Amino acid sequence: MTTLLVVDDTVFMRETVKSLAVECGLQVVGEAENGQQAIELYRTLQPDLVTMDVTMPVLSGLDATKEIVNEFPSAKIIVVTALGQQKVVIKALENGAKDFLTKPFDHEQFKRIIRQMIVI
Repeated sequence: MTTLLVVDDTVFMRETVKSLAVECGLQVVGEAENGQQAIELYRTLQPDLVTMDVTMPVLSGLDATKEIVNEFPSAKIIVVTALGQQKVVIKALENGAKDFLTKPFDHEQFKRIIRQMIVI
């Protein structure tokens, strides 16, 4: 079963992502509310996929993505960002993210990206 680490500073978004992930047949193995926790949990859990919010306290999703990918080059991180942040998306992809979702995202869009990531 494909494993997922959910990273977002809001409980509502973590719960939404976890619910959709389960519908996609993923096993949610952990959740973090900031980039520093995400890095620590990634090292411990080494999940197949990560959904990573960008704007978070302590350490941003961009910085966490860069650090995780530097340490684990095969990491599959999907950055989740607010609408209209094109520059942020580009930076996330430069930092090693494999794809992105724009909040508020459509549930079908989420599932499509998850399926694409599982195949890669």
